[in-house]
Amino acid sequence: MSQSRHCPAVLIAAPASGQGKTTVTAALARLHRNLGRKVRVFKCGPDFLDPMILERASGAPVYQLDLWMIGADESRRLLWDAAGEADLILIEGVMGLFDGTPSSADLARHFGVPVLAVIDGTAMAQTFGALALGLARYQADLPFAGVLANRVGSLRHAQLLEGSLTEGLRWYGGLSRERGIELPSRHLGLVQASELNDLDARLDAAAEALGASCDATLPPPVTFAEPEPQACAASLAGVRIGVARDEAFAFTYGANLELLRNLGAQLEFFSPLHDSELPVVDSLYLPGGYPELHHHALAANAPMSEVIRAHHAQGKPLLAECGGMLYLLDALTDVAGERAELLGLLPGEATMQKRLAALALQAVELPEGTLRGHTYHHSLTSTALDPIARGLSPNGGRGNEAVYRLGRLTASYVHFYFPSNPDAAAALLRP
Repeated sequence: MSQSRHCPAVLIAAPASGQGKTTVTAALARLHRNLGRKVRVFKCGPDFLDPMILERASGAPVYQLDLWMIGADESRRLLWDAAGEADLILIEGVMGLFDGTPSSADLARHFGVPVLAVIDGTAMAQTFGALALGLARYQADLPFAGVLANRVGSLRHAQLLEGSLTEGLRWYGGLSRERGIELPSRHLGLVQASELNDLDARLDAAAEALGASCDATLPPPVTFAEPEPQACAASLAGVRIGVARDEAFAFTYGANLELLRNLGAQLEFFSPLHDSELPVVDSLYLPGGYPELHHHALAANAPMSEVIRAHHAQGKPLLAECGGMLYLLDALTDVAGERAELLGLLPGEATMQKRLAALALQAVELPEGTLRGHTYHHSLTSTALDPIARGLSPNGGRGNEAVYRLGRLTASYVHFYFPSNPDAAAALLRP
C-alpha cells in the first residue's frame, strides 16, 4: 500500500529570466535555515551554477527536477526523500513560469506544488498587481501561493506593490535592490559559489532584508506520493573514477556523482589546473566548466597533460563533457583572441564566441543506450572527426550536438544526466 509524506513547499518562478529567482530562492533558504529549519532546495531544469549558490544558502545538497531530462519518476523519488527530512522544500523554476515544454508550471502542476511568483518591481507600481494576477490566473489549474517583489526601491515602493495585489493574492514580502545582495554573473550565468569570498555575507544580508518584510511563516504542506521502486542492474563495483574538479571544471550534477557512488564506484577528485599527476584510477570523467578562463594555465601544466594522454593511450575510459571536451582539443581560443594549445587527444580547435552558440535539451542514442542531458555553450568547435551520434531536442531547438569517440574516449558538448540511463552511464566509465 503506497504511502505519502507532507512537507511545506513552493516553486519559485518568474515572468522571465533575469528577475532574480536565484537570489530570492537563496534568501528564502538562508532565512529559514537561520531560523533553525531544515531546508531542501531543488532546481528546475538543467543548471550547474544556481545549485552551487543554493547549496551554500541551504546547507544541503541541491538536485535537479525536470519532467523530461530527469523524468517524473526520478523527480518524485527526490521529492519523497526530501519530504522525509525537511521542514521546507523550495524549488527554483527555470526561465519564465510558462516557458518551455515541459515548463516550470508543468512541474508545479504535476506535483501539486504552489507557485511563488517573483516579479522584478523596478520602475513599477500598480502594474505589478496586473502582472501578478496574470501569472496566477493564466492557467486555471495551476496551484498558486502568492507573490514576492524583487529589487524594491524603498518601504513606500513595497507598500505600493503590495497594495496593487487583488483577488486575495498573498504578499510574501519584498527584497530590496541593495548592491550587497545581488549575485554577480558572467557569460554562462552566475559566478561560481567558490569564487565569491563574500557569498555567506551576501546570503545573510539577503535573508535579513527579506525577513524584515515578511513573517517567515511556512507555506501550507504539500502531499508527496511514495515513488515506485526502481530496479537497476548496472554495477561499477570496485571501479575507481577520477573526476576533474577545480576552478576550470566544476559543472557536475550532484545526482551523477551520487549514482556513480551508489553503483559502487570510488570517486577520486583531482585538479587539471593544480595537480601534476592523476590519482590511481580506472576511468576519467572531465565535466564542463570554464576552461576558457584558465586555458593558458591548463596548457602550462605539462605533467598533467602527459598523464591524461597516457591514460587514453592505455585504452582506459575517458568521458568529457562540454568544457571537458574543449580541454581534449588541439587548442582553445578565448574571446580576446588568446590561443592556447591543450591536450591534442581530439583533433580540432574551439573558439569562444561573444554570443550563446547553443542551448537545448538533448537525447543521445549511444551504442551503450540513450542518455538525456542538455547543451549550453559559447564556443564553436571544428574537427575532421565524424560523430558516432547526434543529440535530439524535445523542443526542436538548435543543438543536435555531435558525440565523438576515439577508442574508449567519448566527448561531446552534451552534459549527460546519468540517472536518465544508469546502465548506459556505467558502460561509458566501466573498464
